[in-house]
Amino acid sequence: MNKVHEWLHGRWTVPVVSGLLILASLASSRLLDAATWGDILMVAAAVVAGTPVVIKAWNALSAKVIGIDLLVSIAAIGAVIIGEYWEAAAVTFLFAIGHALESATLNKTRSALAELIAVAPDVAVVLRDGEQVEVPAAEVITGETVLVKNGTKVPVDGVVSGGAGSIDEASITGESIPVEKATDDKVFAGTITTSGFLQVTATGVGADTTLARIIHRVEEAQDAKARTAAFMDRFSAWYTPAIIVMAIIFGLVTRDIVLALTLLVIACPGALVISIPVSIVAGIGRGAKDGILIKGGEFLETSAKIDAVALDKTGTLTEGRPQLTDVVPLHADVDRDELLQTAARAEAGSEHPLARPIIEAATAAGLPVVGLPEHTEPVPGKGIVATIDGHRVAVGNLALIESEQGHDTADDARVAQVVQELAAAGRTPMVVARDGQVLGVVAVADQIRTDAKEMVARLHEHGVKKVIMLTGDIEPVARAVAAQVGVDEVRAGLLPEDKLEAVADLQRQGYTVAMVGDGVNDAPALATADIGVAMGAAGTGVAIETADIALMRDNLLKLPEAVSLARRTVNNMRQNIVIALGTVAVLLAGVLFGGVTMAIGMLVHEISVLVVIGNAMRLLRRRKERTGTRSTDGTGSSLTHDEARVTQPA
Repeated sequence: MNKVHEWLHGRWTVPVVSGLLILASLASSRLLDAATWGDILMVAAAVVAGTPVVIKAWNALSAKVIGIDLLVSIAAIGAVIIGEYWEAAAVTFLFAIGHALESATLNKTRSALAELIAVAPDVAVVLRDGEQVEVPAAEVITGETVLVKNGTKVPVDGVVSGGAGSIDEASITGESIPVEKATDDKVFAGTITTSGFLQVTATGVGADTTLARIIHRVEEAQDAKARTAAFMDRFSAWYTPAIIVMAIIFGLVTRDIVLALTLLVIACPGALVISIPVSIVAGIGRGAKDGILIKGGEFLETSAKIDAVALDKTGTLTEGRPQLTDVVPLHADVDRDELLQTAARAEAGSEHPLARPIIEAATAAGLPVVGLPEHTEPVPGKGIVATIDGHRVAVGNLALIESEQGHDTADDARVAQVVQELAAAGRTPMVVARDGQVLGVVAVADQIRTDAKEMVARLHEHGVKKVIMLTGDIEPVARAVAAQVGVDEVRAGLLPEDKLEAVADLQRQGYTVAMVGDGVNDAPALATADIGVAMGAAGTGVAIETADIALMRDNLLKLPEAVSLARRTVNNMRQNIVIALGTVAVLLAGVLFGGVTMAIGMLVHEISVLVVIGNAMRLLRRRKERTGTRSTDGTGSSLTHDEARVTQPA
């Protein structure tokens, strides 16, 4: 019974029944010589195929909307009235087939959403009172321990509390290579374990998971109208009544009712109406598969116009995790280990972000950093002064050391030269002094992402005229990073409000600006930009909901990929408009100069609809970006804790 019910309410029921009635009519009139029965069956075919069309037209009229269904309804009813039963049946039958094919192919363009929904887990195995209990995934309670075995879906968002394994996160980030997971790593609902056994503490369940937020965002985005789509809706609202008026005028002037009805059929703007939405749905769907969430058609169109990209430095062009890069002893009686240990012990009482890499490097080198200094005095904008074993140790910039020594350190050529060279190389130098004596210089640097240079090059390839770095860091460091990644302009020493002004300045110059940042200190600039882009948004609900584009992977190359996708989608929309308008123009000429009947007109019209949909579906194909030369040069992008350079003074 269920299968029968499904078939009766399926998309192909109406065209199949109508088609069988048409065949029966032709058989009756031509083979059995029963013309009357042939006419009755032909009218029945028109009624079966036309009834859903008339109902939709009536509902649309009730909502004060004049659409394509009204044109077909008028043409079919008119054809029946004047005795053109074959034309009425053919038009409605072809329209029904076209509608079924359109529905089927449109569902395919939404395949990304269907795939996301399909990966949503159904059940979870949780530990309750020491026992494994299988429950619906939506009924897991936040904080419960969920067991994830090899080959199963992760049912919740959470943090690994035990075990280890690898997980395929393609459904969230678009990355097909499994990711290794261990204690304290995040996992996401809908991802699949490829090895290992994990115990996961649930942090997000049901509608609160990253997957659920992505599905919700893609649903909204695919339904959101672009500016062009909104224009097409307004155009159709005027176009359809104009066609009806034109058909009436032609009918009155030529006294040819068949011609008037044929004009109604061939002028249907079906392909034109669907030309934009189908491209948007396909483009956003392709992006979702690749880990690029685009908020809607309007933002997709705007993204295609991007010709300036503003990038934050820390956490975007760089890893956001400073590391020790240089230890330079400048005192005859002090070696590298003593210099590093002294700096680390002083920084042990500091809350400054640059203290962590110094302490971690000392610990990794086996140098004891035990306890806190006897006294710690942060000096804002300069560094820190600490008392260690009765000695006064200062770690900071030249201005701090000058104040400690009581004279101008610029006279010490060695110190000034090392500081200058390190800053020019993109590192942040810190002079270490004990009791007024300079011991040496240590330097840290935020590691440049390996794909930063290639990302900038690809943005230029995709038509972006200017890539600008906006950073709160000092000028020498910013320029050193910029030189390595190839950005066009650098603005350093900026506060959040300065970044906002920089974006506004680019807009005043006529650029369409995309701002890429972490969404916190960059929030004002992200909001001001034409397109705000959040990077590495997997697991960050706020970023997914607020960003115009959310890149689910922490991968810079996804940015030019998003720009390329937007441009291809808009080009696809334009192609579809040309196809739709060209078809209508050719058919109109064919009717006016003879040769195009009502049935032929509807057939060509439905073919044009399918051509438009097929063209849009090309966007669903995964496009391979070329593999460029990755940036591997530059000390700031290649050193690790264990590879901290030791620069000996000349």
